[in-house]
Amino acid sequence: MTKAESVDACKEKAGVETKKKAADLVEAFLEVVEESLVKGDNVQFVGWGAFEVKNTAEKMGRNPKTGEEIKIPARKSVKFKAGKKLGDKVNA
Repeated sequence: MTKAESVDACKEKAGVETKKKAADLVEAFLEVVEESLVKGDNVQFVGWGAFEVKNTAEKMGRNPKTGEEIKIPARKSVKFKAGKKLGDKVNA
């Protein structure tokens, strides 16, 4: 599903009058989630799932082309873990 498709679906589901209002709501929601994750906070929707910020430590790796050892810097990444209700619905 693309962002445009999700805006259309939200417009129908929420009964919003215009596509512009639905797009504004979707954009606001995504901004709130993004801002929380940038601050390092986790975002949790009980029963649906959670977005978590994970820290990966610096480590040594190997360039597969040359075999040379390289340092892979520490970084943060976002992981999503589905909640039980969502997992059950997907697997039904």
